[in-house]
Amino acid sequence: MNHLAQHIESLIFVSESPVTRKELKSCLEETFAAEVHHTDLDLGLTQVIDKYKSEIYSFEIAEISGGYQFLTKGAYHNTVGTYLKQKNKRKLSKSAMETLAIIAYKQPVTKSEIEKIRGVSCDYTIQKLLEKELVAIAGRSEVPGRPLLYVTSDRFMNYFGINSIKDLPKLKEFKPADSEIGTDNTIDTPNASSDS
Repeated sequence: MNHLAQHIESLIFVSESPVTRKELKSCLEETFAAEVHHTDLDLGLTQVIDKYKSEIYSFEIAEISGGYQFLTKGAYHNTVGTYLKQKNKRKLSKSAMETLAIIAYKQPVTKSEIEKIRGVSCDYTIQKLLEKELVAIAGRSEVPGRPLLYVTSDRFMNYFGINSIKDLPKLKEFKPADSEIGTDNTIDTPNASSDS
């Protein structure tokens, strides 16, 4: 198989989401009608990854969400971030971020468990997170009423640039913010009854 690294590079380039080793192997074997050995696949991947480590490229191939994807290098995040902010002014609301954080750290979790932590109804927020494909339904709980269980999706990992849930900061790593004069450090008021 000539130019295996270039074939791997082209597959990673055209994929909208991280492409796994299994997907690479399957596609290459079908294309070449021959077995692609793991050592050859590893060599091709290494060559492509090493190629984009050069400073002449503003992007690299990163291992993310169980696969490989082209991503912008850290030195250019501010420029790309500015462009994306201008292009898409809508970002996740505070309530969506809070709900998403609870799901990420407590998954699988039911809506009532999320609402107990947040202190407000989360119907609308969960629906929006499902529409954005940042969370997914993972079945039903065994408790009475068999409520739906929510987990983060692969798109969640892509959105936040992590390879797996294990890459999330540990809760003990968060330092409580120092109190400041004139600020309210509460997230939600106890008597709130709906999403903010």
